[in-house]
Amino acid sequence: MYLELKQAIIREFRPDDVRSIAHNANCREIWMNQRDSFPHPYSETDAQEWLDLVTSINPCTHFALEVDGLAVGGIGLKLQDDIHRRSAELGYWLGKDYWGRGIATEAVKSLTEYSFSHFDLCRIYALIFAWNPASVKVVEKAGFTLEGRLRKAVQKDGKMTDSLLYAIVR
Repeated sequence: MYLELKQAIIREFRPDDVRSIAHNANCREIWMNQRDSFPHPYSETDAQEWLDLVTSINPCTHFALEVDGLAVGGIGLKLQDDIHRRSAELGYWLGKDYWGRGIATEAVKSLTEYSFSHFDLCRIYALIFAWNPASVKVVEKAGFTLEGRLRKAVQKDGKMTDSLLYAIVR
């Protein structure tokens, strides 16, 4: 998959992305808004393990966000199964040097459109930490709607917070 956006490209991860992923992901502010499986500090070994994992998934559902030839973030879907098989969870991150440019919003919009046309999905959702207003803006600008607040659903860095459930339906 290759989607050319105004400021970035969404593409499959490549083996030569290791150094750039590690550099851009090694940020506490990014880690604070990710699941605990996203390491901090983020090393080249962590990046290689991530690449090994996502490049083995078929169909490919996890993609690099490329700016100026470098993988500076990631975006992907976790396809659900069983009775939730027509739903997918969206996740994304972007290197701090690239925040505030509209890249994440454009990527979420584009991946959402791509996903509805290439997978048998009716619903895509994102769970956002209540303390992350920037991510709320991203999904709202991409057309997602707040469906609910999961009170004290997340423990991160020793703190409890609410999780905001945003979704878009076809």
